[in-house]
Amino acid sequence: MLGQRNMRTVLLLALVTVSEATIGVFVKLTGDAIPIQTLNFYALSFAAAFLALAIPRATGRPLRFPRGNVKDTVVIGALIAAQISVFNYAMTLVPIANAVVFWSVAPFFVFIFSALFLGEPAKKSYVLIFALALVGIVLAKPLEGGDWFGNLVALGDGAIYATMVTYMRHEGREETGNDIFWSMAVGAILLSPTLVLAGSGEIGKFISYPALGLSLPVVLWAGCLGIISTGFAYFGISLVLKQLNANVYALVDIIVSPVVAATLGYLVFGEAPAQGMILGGALLLLSGFWLTREMSRGKEKLAVHPCQCGQAHAGNA
Repeated sequence: MLGQRNMRTVLLLALVTVSEATIGVFVKLTGDAIPIQTLNFYALSFAAAFLALAIPRATGRPLRFPRGNVKDTVVIGALIAAQISVFNYAMTLVPIANAVVFWSVAPFFVFIFSALFLGEPAKKSYVLIFALALVGIVLAKPLEGGDWFGNLVALGDGAIYATMVTYMRHEGREETGNDIFWSMAVGAILLSPTLVLAGSGEIGKFISYPALGLSLPVVLWAGCLGIISTGFAYFGISLVLKQLNANVYALVDIIVSPVVAATLGYLVFGEAPAQGMILGGALLLLSGFWLTREMSRGKEKLAVHPCQCGQAHAGNA
């Protein structure tokens, strides 16, 4: 029985990893038919709707408003909206590989913010890790060519994600539960003005795909971005973290998800990363993996993902 449960967890983790990696594909398939600001609103709305249906079925309990956790629910919802919006925007500017590689600096921002705001002590080994990461950044050449702005956007998004994780650790958030639905809903509400500011987009537009021999509506990709890449990913991670050490998940996600995303970029759009991006990206991913492993020693329950927005030992009722 234990082996079967572990196998299901591994399978779910694999599905979650692939679903996260599809973000760039669905953003790019949408093209310019829907303004990216509005697309982000649609994505969070679809994700919140999916979570509203999936969480009660998985837990056997109705969604309950987190009355004792309102402030954190709103703050985390705002950070989720900002992080997803900036990441998706980066996907419109650069190849998928660029976005995921430069976003992978998030663990370094987590360390910096943890040292500044949480009193996280620095270790001598961190110097070597940071040096390795800097070599990776130099090799990846984020400021060269026409992709420099998008590369900086992806780097900045890593800082936003790190801000969210650091905030959750500061507030003692480490439990998965139904709070993530409420945070996702808050994020969607905060992005709703984009319908007026940027327009609703051509959601009914059909795009022809000669290779498939059919035409598909743009709203399909918006729905996939929200349900598969966001809603299912968050829901799956919340289930995985009930069975798997949070830091084990983080270590797997740091390496596997960017590789899968870059591979999809190549297979679907023919985006072939330059040699410098491949070598630099490998060093960044390796150093991020190493730093996360070093920081997590003896701290197995630290928050690593926004789906852990429940108060530790307080339940989610």
